[in-house]
Amino acid sequence: MKSPSLKTKQWILLTLVAVSSALLFTVTGCSTVPITGRTQLNLISAEKETQLGLSSFDQLKKDTPINHDPAVNNLVQRVGKRIAAVAGKDLPDAQWEFVVFESKEANAFCLPGGKVGVYTGILPITRDDAGLATVLGHEVGHAVAHHGAERMSEAMLIQTGGELLGASVSSADARWQQITLLAYGAGTQLGRELPHSRAQESEADHIGLIYMARAGYDPQAAVDFWQRFAQYNQQHGGSNSALAGFLSTHPLDQTRIQQLQKWLPEAEQARRQAQSPAP
Repeated sequence: MKSPSLKTKQWILLTLVAVSSALLFTVTGCSTVPITGRTQLNLISAEKETQLGLSSFDQLKKDTPINHDPAVNNLVQRVGKRIAAVAGKDLPDAQWEFVVFESKEANAFCLPGGKVGVYTGILPITRDDAGLATVLGHEVGHAVAHHGAERMSEAMLIQTGGELLGASVSSADARWQQITLLAYGAGTQLGRELPHSRAQESEADHIGLIYMARAGYDPQAAVDFWQRFAQYNQQHGGSNSALAGFLSTHPLDQTRIQQLQKWLPEAEQARRQAQSPAP
C-alpha cells in the first residue's frame, strides 16, 4: 500500500486536532450558575475548592501588608456584609471575611469560601459605597459561580486532550508532531481558554450587578464605576483595540459597559423586588 503523501499527513494531523478539540469542548456541564442559569463543567468538589481558598487567603495575609485604617475598613465591612447577605443563599457554606490590603494595585478578589480581599489601590476609583459594591459584587460573583474550579476543570481536560493527541501522533514525523501539538496549544488558548475567561468576567459582572441591586445599591453606579475604570486603564497604558480584546483574559472596558447597560432593567427590577415588603 502506498504511503500517504506529506499533504495527506498534514490533513490527517490537522483533522485529529479539530476532532480532539471538538470532543474536548462538548463535554456536558454538571452544575448551574446562579443568576445566569448557565450550565457549567466542574470536576472539583466544593470542599476541595473551599480548602484551597482558605489556605491561599491565610498565606496572603501573612505575605501582604494589611490596612488598619478604621474608616477604610468600616467602608469595606459595611458594603461587604450587604453583598454577602444577598449572596449567602448561593454560597451557603461561605466563611465570609473581608480584608483590606495595602497595595497600589487597582484590584480586589474573592477566593472560594467567601474570603474577600480589597486592595487600597481600587478605592480611589470606587469612590463610594455603590462603587465598592460594584467591585465586591463582581468578585463574589466569581466565587458563587465557582469560576476557579471551572478553570481548573477545564485545565485538566485540556491537559488530557493534549496527552491523547500526543499519543495519537507519536508515530508521525517529529516535525509534524511538534506542529500538531503547537496548533492544539494555540487553538485551545485562543479558541477556548481566553474566550472562556472573558465570558466568566462578563458573567461575574452580571451576577455582581444583580447582587448590588438586591443589596439596595443603584445599579447605574456599576456603569459609572466601569467608566471611571476605563479612564484609569487608558491613563495607565491600557488598550481598547479589537486585537487587545481578542488576546485578553478580560472583556474590553467598553464591552463591559455596554453589557451592564443591557442588564440594567433586570437589575432595577431586582432592586425593586428586594425593596418591596414581603406579602
